[in-house]
Amino acid sequence: MNWQTLVRAYPALASVPSALGEAAERLELQPGETLFRLGDRPVGIHFVMAGEVRLVRRAPNGAEIILQRSRGGFVAEASLDTKAYHCDAVVTEAGAALRFSARAFRNALEEDSTFGQTWRMLLAHEVRKLRAQCERLSLHTAAERIIHYLESEGTVGVITLNKSRKAWAAELGLTHEALYRTLRRLQADGILDVTRHRIAICRQSELRHGQR
Repeated sequence: MNWQTLVRAYPALASVPSALGEAAERLELQPGETLFRLGDRPVGIHFVMAGEVRLVRRAPNGAEIILQRSRGGFVAEASLDTKAYHCDAVVTEAGAALRFSARAFRNALEEDSTFGQTWRMLLAHEVRKLRAQCERLSLHTAAERIIHYLESEGTVGVITLNKSRKAWAAELGLTHEALYRTLRRLQADGILDVTRHRIAICRQSELRHGQR
């Protein structure tokens, strides 16, 4: 691999020291394979270049919960400082990834202050996302989880889905049947506007409800 060519193609790699990058292993990803499993010892850090990788767990009711969905960028960043993975990493769309040695990655973070600062900012961003995810999954009803997602992940309560609704249901910790049913009810009640991939909170309806 030519590291400088990769950096031009994937600007998120710009802060990675070239020596670390040139030693990375390129992986060809195939749907259904796993990069690691719950309980495995972290030996590498992965960067998704193409395709899709999901970090998943199983809820007590058997539903699949998506903790992270990566179509580009680092995945399972926090695992660098853990003794074992707390989820599975499953390839859901064919693509490619880089695997950096965890030991070499730690050494580079200690030796390169710019790289270390960029990495800390990335982790802080992921912590905020995970906190919102945990808060969302603690909500009891499907409607509450949907509204929370629109408020926390959307722009002024509006999202344009770049995934299937089945994948979104898994991210919300719901069955796809529960998601479809709840979306229909919220739209019928005038709480949501659902138009193909665009889903929005109806602000006027929300205001009327709040004034009652």
